[in-house]
Amino acid sequence: MQPSGDRLREELDFLQPFFLGPSGENDRWLEELIVEFVRDHAFWRRNFHPEDGHRITAAAAYRPDFLQAKARTRQALIRLSGELKRSVPIFHPRYVGHMSSDLLIPGLVARILTTLYNPNNVSEEAAPVTLTHELGAGRDLAAMFGFNVDPSVQPCAWGHLTSGGTVANYEALWNFRAVKFYGVALQAGVKRAELETGPVGPLKQDLAEYSEWELVNLSIGRTIALRREVAEAVRAQDPAAFPRLRRAVRRERLETLGIQEFFARHPGLRPPRVLVAASAHYSWEKGMKVMGLGTAQLVKVAVDDHMRLDPGHLDACLADAFESRTPVLGVVGVLGTTEFGTVDPIHEIVAARRRWNERGADFFVHVDAAWGGYLTSVFRDPDGGFLSREAIRKEFRHFPTDLVYRAFTSVKHADSVTIDPHKLGFLPYAAGAFVARNREIVDFITQQAAYVFDLGDVEDEVPREDQLRNLGQYILEGSKPGAAAASVAVAHEVLPLHGEGLGRILRHTIRACEYFYESAREVAERLEDRVRLIVPFEPDSNLVCLALNRNGNRSLAEMNRFARRVFARMKVDGARPVQEARFIGSYTSLRREGGEDEQCGRILRELGIDPATFVAVPARPEEEADHIFILRHTLMNPFLMDGPGERNYIDMYWDFLEEAIDAALRE
Repeated sequence: MQPSGDRLREELDFLQPFFLGPSGENDRWLEELIVEFVRDHAFWRRNFHPEDGHRITAAAAYRPDFLQAKARTRQALIRLSGELKRSVPIFHPRYVGHMSSDLLIPGLVARILTTLYNPNNVSEEAAPVTLTHELGAGRDLAAMFGFNVDPSVQPCAWGHLTSGGTVANYEALWNFRAVKFYGVALQAGVKRAELETGPVGPLKQDLAEYSEWELVNLSIGRTIALRREVAEAVRAQDPAAFPRLRRAVRRERLETLGIQEFFARHPGLRPPRVLVAASAHYSWEKGMKVMGLGTAQLVKVAVDDHMRLDPGHLDACLADAFESRTPVLGVVGVLGTTEFGTVDPIHEIVAARRRWNERGADFFVHVDAAWGGYLTSVFRDPDGGFLSREAIRKEFRHFPTDLVYRAFTSVKHADSVTIDPHKLGFLPYAAGAFVARNREIVDFITQQAAYVFDLGDVEDEVPREDQLRNLGQYILEGSKPGAAAASVAVAHEVLPLHGEGLGRILRHTIRACEYFYESAREVAERLEDRVRLIVPFEPDSNLVCLALNRNGNRSLAEMNRFARRVFARMKVDGARPVQEARFIGSYTSLRREGGEDEQCGRILRELGIDPATFVAVPARPEEEADHIFILRHTLMNPFLMDGPGERNYIDMYWDFLEEAIDAALRE
C-alpha cells in the first residue's frame, strides 16, 4: 500500500535537499559548495607563511610548457569523464541492483573538501582534526547500537573506520583471537618468570591452578580483569620482577609463537571454531584464512525457512564443540545478509551464550551489520533510547517483525559490530567501520606498548582517549584517508542516527520495500497465466528477492535458463549504451550443498519444479541444476516512490518486468 499523497509528498520533501538527485537537480548547490570550499582551502594555503611569497607566478600560466601541461591534464580528464559515462547509474531509482545508491551531499562535499587537505588518520601527528572526527563517528555508531560511550562507566565502547565490512570482519577475528588465548599465555608467562599471583580471576585462586579450558572460556571482561589483577599482584610483591614477567608473557603469546607452535606447547587445547550462519558473507571464509585459523574451523550453522540462523542448530553446533572440549572463538550473527537482506536472531545468540556461561563455557558474539546496521537509526528515539515496537509499527504495515525488533535491540549485548557507512549510510566508498563494546580490548592487539603495555602497567598511565589517537597501533590497516572520517562525521551531524534524522530517510526506503513486497502479489496474479512468480523470503530489511518459472516447466535447469533470459534485459552490458537500460537489477543463487534443505524444497514446490532436478552434481545439465537462480532487488534509492507523472518507479519496474518475461517466453 502506497503512502497517502500528502504523507508521501512530505517524505519526499524532507529528503530532497540531501541528494544530488536522479537528474542532477541539485547540481548548482553542489557546485556552489565545492567552489566555496576550494576557494576557502586556497585562502588557507595563501595564509600559511604569506611572507614566503609565491612559488607559481602569474606569468608562469602563460608559458608554453605550462599551457601544454594544462591541455594534457584537461584532455586526460575529459577522456576519463567520457569513460565514466559507461559507469553503472547507481544514483538512479531505475537501479535496483547492488547495495549502492545516490550519495548524501553533506558527506560527499566533506569528502571532496577534506581530500584537499589529505590527512592520514594513522595517528594524531598526521591528522589531528580528522582523527577526532573518526573517533567521534565511532562513538556515534556505538551509541546508535546501544553501547555505553561514557568513559566514566565501564565497559566503554569505541569504533573506527575501515576500508569496508570485510576488513572490519577480519578485525573482529583478530580481536577475538588475541583475547581468547591471552589467559593461557599469561599463565605460561607467570610460570616462565617463576612467579606466583595469589588469588586472581573469577575463581579467586592462584593463576597456576586454573585449567587451560577455564582460561579460554573467560569472557572479554573477565580476561581484561584477570590481566590487570595479575599485573597488580606481581607489582605488589616485587616491582623489579614486573619487566621480566612482561617479556615472558609476550614470548608465550600466540601472536609471537604462531599458531602451530602455540598449540604444540599446549597440546590440551584444540584450535578454535567460529560459527556463522550458512547465509553469511564470504569474507568470513577469507578471514579464517588470513588469521591462520583455517576454513575447516568455520562451522556453517543451518538457516531456517526464511534464511535466518536456526537457533536449534546453533545449540547443536555449540554442544558439539564444547562437549569435545573445542574452544569457540565466536558466533557471528548477521543483521541483514547481503544476499537476501534477512536478519539473524541476535537475541537467540545472546541467550545461547548466557546458557553456556552457566555451564562454564563462553564465546564472543560479533554482529555483521554491514548492510542493515544503519537501519538501527529507525529504532532510535532522538532522546537516546530505543522506540517500542508498537511505536515503530505505526509507520509500517509489516516492519519490524517481533524477531527483527528483538534482533536489533539485542545488538547492544554483542562484543563487536561491523557496519558500512558506504551502504545504508549513503556515503562514498570506501567507508566501513568496526565497533567494539569494550575499548579495553585494544591492549591485547597493540603493536607498540608505548603507554600501557601488555600486562596493564598503571604507572604514568595515559588516558585511553589519548591512547586511541595513535590509531594505527590498534587496527589492521596502516595509512587511511581522513577524508572518509570527515565524510561520515559530517553526515552524522547533519542527519543524526535516530528516527528523526537518517532514520527518516531509511523509513521511507522500508516503506518502498513494503510496497514492492505487497505489489509483488498483485503482479503474480496478473502474470499467473504465463509464469509463477514468488517472493521466496519475506523481507526483513529493504532488500527483496523474486523467483520465477514459466508455466508447465518442471525442470530446474530450464527454469534457471528462463530466469537468466529475463535478467539479461536488466543487467549491465558493456556492449551497449547504459541509457538503453530501462532498469538494472542483480541476482543471487541458492546452492545445493548436500541434502535437500527445507527452504529450497519449499521454493521448488511453490515454483512447480521437480525437486529431483535439484542436485549437487548435475548429470543431465539440460534438466538438472545445482542452484536456484533468483532476482535480487536492493530498494535503497530514496526516490523509488517518486516518478514521472502519477507513477512511481516500482510500478514502472513491474511493467518492465512483465515485458521482459513476455520477451523471454517468446525466445
